[in-house]
Amino acid sequence: MTVARRGGLRRGGVAALEICAVAALYYGSAELGLLQQLVRSQVTPLWPPTGIAVAALLLRGPRIWPGITLGALLANLSLGPSYAALFLIVVGNTLAPLCSYALLRRAGFRLELDRLHDALALIFLGAFTGTLVSATAGSGTLVLTNALGSDRFWTTWWVWWTGDAMGVLVVTPVVLVLCRARLPRRVTPIRWAEVLLLLAATACVGFIDTSSTPLLFLGFPLLIWAAFRFRLAGAAPVALAVSIFAIIAANHGSGPFARHGMLTDMVTLQAYNGSSALTALLVAAAVSERDRSQKEIARACGHLAELVSRLSITGTQPIPPTADSRPRRGPRLAPDADSDSRPRPDSGSARSPGPGPGPGPGPGPGPEERHHSRSTYRPAPPPHRPTDPG
Repeated sequence: MTVARRGGLRRGGVAALEICAVAALYYGSAELGLLQQLVRSQVTPLWPPTGIAVAALLLRGPRIWPGITLGALLANLSLGPSYAALFLIVVGNTLAPLCSYALLRRAGFRLELDRLHDALALIFLGAFTGTLVSATAGSGTLVLTNALGSDRFWTTWWVWWTGDAMGVLVVTPVVLVLCRARLPRRVTPIRWAEVLLLLAATACVGFIDTSSTPLLFLGFPLLIWAAFRFRLAGAAPVALAVSIFAIIAANHGSGPFARHGMLTDMVTLQAYNGSSALTALLVAAAVSERDRSQKEIARACGHLAELVSRLSITGTQPIPPTADSRPRRGPRLAPDADSDSRPRPDSGSARSPGPGPGPGPGPGPGPEERHHSRSTYRPAPPPHRPTDPG
């Protein structure tokens, strides 16, 4: 009883620590996301807490949902506008990751994100579908409590929905990669040099994107490079960095976001962020599937070569006859007409002796020695008896 009680207390303590850790991460990432707020100091184009909540549910299961609720409560407590609105917003922020988690589990999502199926499930189910709950609940609550005009509902809904979706697309893969990260072994200096070069190129692209030069498309070569060379471990951080650079440029009104309305800027920004995230996830998953197929083909070829070498050393083993393959005994076939019709000395057939000691052959075979022919043979004609001259 004491051992079971201690085990229960230990499991309860671990669960409480996990809930507190999720709440702290949710609150900290919310404070970072609010640095780029666009609507009422509460709606941002990138909401990292949703991505962290979905990743936490995928890693630890639905038991940590109180941490999501606690983090959402702390993040929105100072934003208001009322306790009723705060309650509805917290409920929506809690239900959205749970819906995304349920949809991903139903679709057979794997944490490795090494299949196209997993990438498509995260994009369309985890990001675009599950986050509809929080966007609708939050925007509707702000309008119902008169904290937001009804004419701004769709703008706020669009920014809220795309912000939560971008959080799932660019933050969840990074968290999954960090939780599975291991210290690389036997890495060549050329590989380390390529990593440093990728980091330097990402920093240069970020500097260009946040300047007045509209060159956001320079992020796509980086995404393809990182996905091909480093798979998801390289594509996910680069996608997050590229999205952050675009958000900063949109918030400052520089580059392609200059002299446009907020709705136009948000559509452009989220289209760019969504395209970059889709490119990173799909290319990384396709390359991982190709590598896995090559490994399976190499393994099959190795097994085949081993089998061939064993057969060449030991020789082929005869296949034992089965019941259907054993030859069936049937009636003996008569010889052809042009062959010698006289019985052989070693023949087991019995023939009647001739009528006399003369040189002439004996009488023909008896009735019991006549055999029916098979389908492709004909019975031999009776032997020709010479005419007695005397």
